[in-house]
Amino acid sequence: MRRGVVLGVSGGVDSAVCVALAAAALGPERVLGLLMPETDCPDAVTARGRAACEHFGVPYVMQDITATLRTLGCYELRDEAVRRVFPDYSEGWPMNISLGGSADRDRVSYFRLTVQSPSGERRTRRMDADVYRQIVAATNMKQRTRKLVEYLHAESRNFAVLGTPNRLEYDLGFFVRGGDGLADVKPIAHLYKTQVYALARHLGVGADVIGLPPSTDTYSLPQTQEEFYFGVPLRTMDVVLHGWYAGRPAAELAAEADLAPDQVSRLYRDIERKRRVAERGLRKAILLG
Repeated sequence: MRRGVVLGVSGGVDSAVCVALAAAALGPERVLGLLMPETDCPDAVTARGRAACEHFGVPYVMQDITATLRTLGCYELRDEAVRRVFPDYSEGWPMNISLGGSADRDRVSYFRLTVQSPSGERRTRRMDADVYRQIVAATNMKQRTRKLVEYLHAESRNFAVLGTPNRLEYDLGFFVRGGDGLADVKPIAHLYKTQVYALARHLGVGADVIGLPPSTDTYSLPQTQEEFYFGVPLRTMDVVLHGWYAGRPAAELAAEADLAPDQVSRLYRDIERKRRVAERGLRKAILLG
């Protein structure tokens, strides 16, 4: 029998809702929030995570994981890959990656790399697959390192680890295996993103958190989840995913989603591709576990 829960608190709406739910269900004294910033994490993000814990009376621990990531080679490997696209890129330049294509045509899977020089100039180029894989592999160390810290604190207290993915993330594979996809309990994995926002308002999560666009909190240049993975606004993705589950024809759903029927059809196909990848990952985790 576990005595409580540990969760990583990112400063976003999903983790804030999970802090509130855990505190209400178990009592705040049986919940531990973990703030795990690293060099690419803005101070404002950490401050929002701290404020969420304090607002719901949950104790928290701050553990900076920058040194661990440097030792593992996270930043070095990432930067080496970036310099294959932008040879003049230097450590400390903000960067991110984003999804190419749109719902207006069948999306070819490719990613773009954006860097910002000290003068503020932004440059964007398409990446080769090997560059993309190395950047993602390196930066996925962040989620996996945070999960190691979560289980360290959980096991030392006989607590369970609480995960924060919502339904879009969980169903469509927007998580890192062995990282944010790993947890003992996932209380909002059945909720669409719009439902998470509604619950956040009901629970009294701060307006500063609710008003922010969901971010990956992985790259030093600001980036939304839409830009990185989903390709359309999350409210639209909620409507389309719900319609896909209900078996609604694309033409019938189009007006509700504020899209053309062919756009809905393309998103249906994108959902099916993402779910196949996510399910393969979950099956591997079960077989290897």
